Amino acid sequence: MIENITRYNFWNGNAPELGFPRTSYTGNLERYIGNRLIKVLVGQRRSGKSYIMRQLAWHLISKGTPPNNILYINKEYIEYQFLQSHDDLEQLFIEYKTRLAPQGKIYLFIDEVQYIDQWERFVNSHSQDFTEQCEIFLSGSNSKLLSGELATLLSGRYVQFEILPYSFAEYCGISNIPQNRDSYLRYIHTGGMPELFNLPDEDMKRNYISSLKDTIMLRDIVQRYKIKEAKLLEDIFCYLINNAASLISITNIIHWFDSKKRKTNYETLSAYIGYLKNSFLIHQVERYNIRGKEAIAGNQKYYANDLSYKNYLYSGVGYGDGWLLENAVFLELKRKGYAVWAGNIERHEVDFVAKRGDETIYCQVTLSLNEAKTYEREYNALKSIPDHFRKYVVTLDDYPIPSDEGIEHLCPWQIP
Repeated sequence: MIENITRYNFWNGNAPELGFPRTSYTGNLERYIGNRLIKVLVGQRRSGKSYIMRQLAWHLISKGTPPNNILYINKEYIEYQFLQSHDDLEQLFIEYKTRLAPQGKIYLFIDEVQYIDQWERFVNSHSQDFTEQCEIFLSGSNSKLLSGELATLLSGRYVQFEILPYSFAEYCGISNIPQNRDSYLRYIHTGGMPELFNLPDEDMKRNYISSLKDTIMLRDIVQRYKIKEAKLLEDIFCYLINNAASLISITNIIHWFDSKKRKTNYETLSAYIGYLKNSFLIHQVERYNIRGKEAIAGNQKYYANDLSYKNYLYSGVGYGDGWLLENAVFLELKRKGYAVWAGNIERHEVDFVAKRGDETIYCQVTLSLNEAKTYEREYNALKSIPDHFRKYVVTLDDYPIPSDEGIEHLCPWQIP
């Protein structure tokens, strides 16, 4: 077993590929190293979790951890196919300790752990075993690693990090271009999936995104939940992507299918949307009563996990750059660690109410403030909020706009 997996580990001077440094994630994760909490990376398939785990392992080595003290497992590689159950994982761990003879704390990285049956039995045992020092990092791409199940499987002894595709700053870093309006427009017209940066033309990118979407739907949804109507699942995904940033109810979707002479029901649609969320293809945003400080039942907004789905798969159904911008700002707020709602106060809609710890910010998003009626609409919504939390209008105008009653103008790459 050890001979089969040596090339994926850092032993014997090996240097597995690390990819583009994602310091916003690794820097945050490094703060949690040095305790028995299980570190769990979740996110859509191919969003870069494996690279981040290897970058963390390399960080440990650069700080003095012996390479033999790190065991990296990626269940998607064929060399690890012998790992079918927690017993297999235990056997590998025993052989690793026998052959590599690590001294001191062991750092164990298990990528796509959900494909190992009853993995939590192994993880719970070794993360809490006071007779050995073992710090564990896990990753997963579907609902098996959502917080609801994790709380049960790991008894609260974990901390979770959601990994998103490349941010605009990462896009500029890997492309070696400045952050400005033109580069941001190129960013929102492509997307942030890491593999896109290795593909030379639009057709290859389109084929890649199509195959990625099919893989996620088949492996993470259809097979896991035994879906019978795969075409309905994809049509719902298409509808949500093409109506991103709009207020939607499940009743709206039923009416849309009715107009296409297709019958479905509330329970099926609700379940399928839940599966799309669990596989990290889409994000759901609840409405929030700003004055009453409570969530509002009913219509919700949905955002794509990456703009490449819109740009390469469903571009024929048009919506403007303003909607792409709003989706991109939502993702950036999530990357910054905010919990996000769609705000409502009296007659006004506020695009985002974002909370991070004790901090709250309000954001309006529009492509430009060139027209007086647009300026009035966006600023009046924020002026109607009676509290003193910071308020921003986010646009792609590349010239400074003075503060208006404390409301600041930002470009999307300036979100704090």
